[in-house]
Amino acid sequence: MNLFSEDIKEETCRRGRVEVICGSMFSGKTEELIRRLKRAKFARQHVEIFKPSIDTRYSEEEVVSHDNNAIHSTPVDASGSILLFTSEIDVVGIDEAQFFDEGLVDVCNELANRGVRVIVAGLDMDYKGMPFGPMPALCAIADEVTKVHAICVRCGNLAYVSHRTVNNDKRVLLGEKEEYEPLCRCCYQKVLKEQLRAGKNIR
Repeated sequence: MNLFSEDIKEETCRRGRVEVICGSMFSGKTEELIRRLKRAKFARQHVEIFKPSIDTRYSEEEVVSHDNNAIHSTPVDASGSILLFTSEIDVVGIDEAQFFDEGLVDVCNELANRGVRVIVAGLDMDYKGMPFGPMPALCAIADEVTKVHAICVRCGNLAYVSHRTVNNDKRVLLGEKEEYEPLCRCCYQKVLKEQLRAGKNIR
């Protein structure tokens, strides 16, 4: 059996579905998204990638992982704009989905119903551990959900949340390792108790 041919066959048959990749920061969500999209391109499928236009941390027109893997993308301001670019497309990738409006759920459903394979990556929780943007609804309607985990920087267990280390209570705050750290549930609760004793309100 030719395993290479089987891989290509699997890619070309996975159509009309929604796949969600979720987890905390530094968990490899974008890395996994890029991996799946590159495999689809290798299978000679027509692929289009989108990201929210507010995310310019690494590049204005590329989806870039923390490991510096990159793939060209189209920045859009609203989820409805995605439908304007997806005629005759086999696979649609969407990164940082938590920053999109709630209409992204209907967009993904519509694309999947057209026979498009939709792969979405995003944070499932914000820095307070609360469900983030359209991600909970996307997980609910998805055909497949993959939860990936970072490693807690304090104890080495699987991380649960992206803890914000700077004093800013805006829900959307673009940042990297200087502003966030992945923590497991236990270490996160310890940090909150430490902050409460110190009279701080970083949460």
